[in-house]
Amino acid sequence: MQVKTFTGSSSQETLAMVKAEMGPDAVILGNRTYRKNGVVCHEITAGLEREGPAIPAPSQGLGSNADAPAAPGGWNEWHREWMRIKDQLFALMKPAIQLDKLTPRQRMALEYLQREGVSDAVAVELYRRLLADPGASVLECLSGIVPVKPFGLEKWPQRIQFLTGPFGSGKTTVGLRFALYLRKIEPAYRIAFINGDCLRGNGRLVLRHWAELSNFAYLEAPDKEAMKRSVEATKDFQIIFIDTPGFSRDQNLARWLSDMDLTGLSAAYHITLAPFDETLQIQEFLKRYRFKDPASVVWTKLDEAVSYGNIVNVANDSGLPVSALSYGPELKESLRPATEPLVWRLIFKRQLPGAEQEPQPPRAPSKTGAKRIGGTVV
Repeated sequence: MQVKTFTGSSSQETLAMVKAEMGPDAVILGNRTYRKNGVVCHEITAGLEREGPAIPAPSQGLGSNADAPAAPGGWNEWHREWMRIKDQLFALMKPAIQLDKLTPRQRMALEYLQREGVSDAVAVELYRRLLADPGASVLECLSGIVPVKPFGLEKWPQRIQFLTGPFGSGKTTVGLRFALYLRKIEPAYRIAFINGDCLRGNGRLVLRHWAELSNFAYLEAPDKEAMKRSVEATKDFQIIFIDTPGFSRDQNLARWLSDMDLTGLSAAYHITLAPFDETLQIQEFLKRYRFKDPASVVWTKLDEAVSYGNIVNVANDSGLPVSALSYGPELKESLRPATEPLVWRLIFKRQLPGAEQEPQPPRAPSKTGAKRIGGTVV
């Protein structure tokens, strides 16, 4: 299907543009109205079931979202065919995985991860690593797949921190939780918020309200000039959080940063994702919201999820480290900088970072080289 988005000053004008370019057989896939620089814009996304001009090709790798050159005709069909071939290859590889070559503990952990939604690609890679080092524990091998870089001034010293992610993923809340966490570490730090997501009233009001209550500076930057003034006004602040808007399918963070003249800043980028989003959707989010390193994934809404295999899948596919774990409705004491023990407890025991842990009796170190999570050896 050929898909294209049209924008006009009225619904009638935009619909006329659709019919003029795509003809009467075009199917309306979506429409929205928004305000840009004080002007009301009407946007219609339409599709047509026929061969059309080349569409933009997906970026190379999960996380590169710069504007890509046009793909050759038939690229989408080729991509679907490749995905089918890949699935068939993994189906053929599964019988060749001889689980009896693993120790009972390794086999049990691998089977558990597959039940939790870990992809076939990760299962095959983990199996390969375990065979290459028979004495290794599952966690030792997973540590090479899931990088962890805890949020804090030591690992993330950049003065400017971008918060980005899809609508409803909790990026505004994560920004406030980050700021409150840093306030506990460095009470004298001057912290500012620059809100680049000014069209969404609820998030805007929440951010402004809590910033004022917590004595954080708050500025709004709906356009390039306002952003330039805001960055200049906060030049003496130790930490600046910039809250970016969510983007539709034809937009991405790279283009927004370019429009705002922010691409030259030395900054860190934190992408907020929920573990219950479907795999293909998360892959699209990573293409849309990743700009460049240093970058990380902040996993949000953990208390709403029932499994956490996607944490492993995303780390394996993108190479992005996990920087923080966010959960619960409260702003305070509801975010923890990520550490390997916290991540492993979440994946293997479904234990949220804030859950009270029962005291465990002292135990002798494992003689197999395995690591211990609470009372469980993996």
